[in-house]
Amino acid sequence: MENRHIDLLKRCIEISKDARAHGNTPFGALLADKNGKILLEQENVEITEHVCIGHAETMLAAAASRKFEKEFLWECTLYTTAEPCAMCTGSIYWGNIGRIVYAMTEKRLLELTGDNEQNPTFNLPAKEILARGQKEIQVIGPFPELEKEAAAVHEGYWN
Repeated sequence: MENRHIDLLKRCIEISKDARAHGNTPFGALLADKNGKILLEQENVEITEHVCIGHAETMLAAAASRKFEKEFLWECTLYTTAEPCAMCTGSIYWGNIGRIVYAMTEKRLLELTGDNEQNPTFNLPAKEILARGQKEIQVIGPFPELEKEAAAVHEGYWN
């Protein structure tokens, strides 16, 4: 299964490149069913759509909740380039998506973004947020072998 995780995270990195090319912050996410089939893809859209909650994971969770039943989503996995922020983790929780897989940590992202006002990143791991909830959402990550590739999309963006 780890190879499938890596393949799907690499797809998220490609989506993050698209987000940057489209004028948004460089993040990408996708939703896969329990067999690893991609159901939805989403890049960040907060800049081009002028929506403060336009993070890939939050937009994806919202789209998934309109399209699929909660019971189905519990069997799905949200893949993302960076560990979801507090807002995105909450959206995944409320969307009833049962698993999160991410390439690089929120802490590493904070090192990349610094104090940039466009992305005032939290230093708050998704597992800590989910530990306060009532659902057993599985969190898998980071994948050190993908961190450099995921971080490369951010090079020169936050300066």
